[in-house]
Amino acid sequence: MMLDTASKTIRSLLMLTAIGLSTNVATADDWPQWMGPTRDGNYNETGLVESIPTDGLPIKWRVPVDGGYAGPAVVGDRIYVMDYQRTKGTLVEDPGTKPKLEGIERLRCLDATNGDQIWKYEYPCSYRISYPAGPRATPTVVDGVVAILGAQGDLAVLDAESGNVKWHINLPEQFNAPVPTWGFAAHPLVTDDMVVTMVGGTDQAVVAFDRNTGKVKWKSLSSTDAGYCPPSIIQAGGTTQLIAWHPHAIASLNPKTGETYWTVPLIPDYGMSISQPQHSGEYLFASGIKDKSLMLKLDADKPAVTEVWAGAPKMSLSVSTMTPVIHDGLMFGTDESLGALVAAKVADGERVWQTYEPVRPEQKRKLPAGTVFVTRHTASGHYFLFGEDGHFSIADMDADGYHSRGQMKVVEPTQTAFGRKVVWSHPAYANQTAYVRNDKELVAIDLAKP
Repeated sequence: MMLDTASKTIRSLLMLTAIGLSTNVATADDWPQWMGPTRDGNYNETGLVESIPTDGLPIKWRVPVDGGYAGPAVVGDRIYVMDYQRTKGTLVEDPGTKPKLEGIERLRCLDATNGDQIWKYEYPCSYRISYPAGPRATPTVVDGVVAILGAQGDLAVLDAESGNVKWHINLPEQFNAPVPTWGFAAHPLVTDDMVVTMVGGTDQAVVAFDRNTGKVKWKSLSSTDAGYCPPSIIQAGGTTQLIAWHPHAIASLNPKTGETYWTVPLIPDYGMSISQPQHSGEYLFASGIKDKSLMLKLDADKPAVTEVWAGAPKMSLSVSTMTPVIHDGLMFGTDESLGALVAAKVADGERVWQTYEPVRPEQKRKLPAGTVFVTRHTASGHYFLFGEDGHFSIADMDADGYHSRGQMKVVEPTQTAFGRKVVWSHPAYANQTAYVRNDKELVAIDLAKP
């Protein structure tokens, strides 16, 4: 896990001092980046509730935020979240429209105990993208620094404690990179001494920057634009591999040099490479809309892959705005054409069951791009789910189906897609708390077992 080691050690010692040597000590965990410490949707903290009562879980606090799809990151007692203060122009949410907006993109550092602002970093930013509510990428907080990526390509690294800026560049300006239709969205990857993100263009689909200076360390691959999928790190074939999915192919790179290990074509409709390829055991699964899914088997001895199966109608998962979670031979994610939460087999893509309950509880029919963000609680095996209409759910999920452990409404959906209101922001889980947001507020849900 990518954590501040000293801070973690101090927190652990204080916890043990307060509670004693009990064998039932609750363990803390951070959520330093999108989809958690290892970017796979697993949450490791203990001492949590097992279900949601009929009157809901306690709300610790609610604080105002402005527009954005970017989820929060949490390290220790601090929350890092981005938003957009629109100062001029009319917000229009339509796939064929790129309204001209003026405003300020912000990174805000908040106190996790009460939501109070500790510091903020802001810069003027003109939006010329479709669905311009605000930033898309969750901050990445590693070893005392925070890396951010704004919707128009502003990439920056700051001191996580003070908010002091180490460096800030604009990707379109520095690399003549085209801005994707829906803005830059690839949550920055911080690995070793680098910040890696998708840029787009000839020989620069992926770029690694020196974490301290912002100087380019390497560039690799070619693509029409950056796409929307974040790069990730996996261990396979006795090798550390950087996995990148741009609008033309999935590729494996040497994270130190950018050298290509292997590449497999996978071309999503409308350039929508969004969902991060998920690694589970010997498999790597990638998925996009219109049945553009692919299951790859990773070679055990070297960085290489073979295709196991490819997506087809009514099988596998064709996801759009979320990334599936894989466990015990099953994949759990929302299928773009159905809009339902679907369980499918890793081995052959066969669908096992589907349900709309955590997406929209009253939904009975197909729902274009229906979305729920799935997180597995490793200690209990339960799943935490945050649906597009603002419901938070706890459930068990296995081959036999979806087994609810309760649900509560937390926020109102504030964005518009396919003629309905949605909230498309991944939650964070830390401090025995779920942190969820829309375009108006950030909310802390108490998950501590009474």
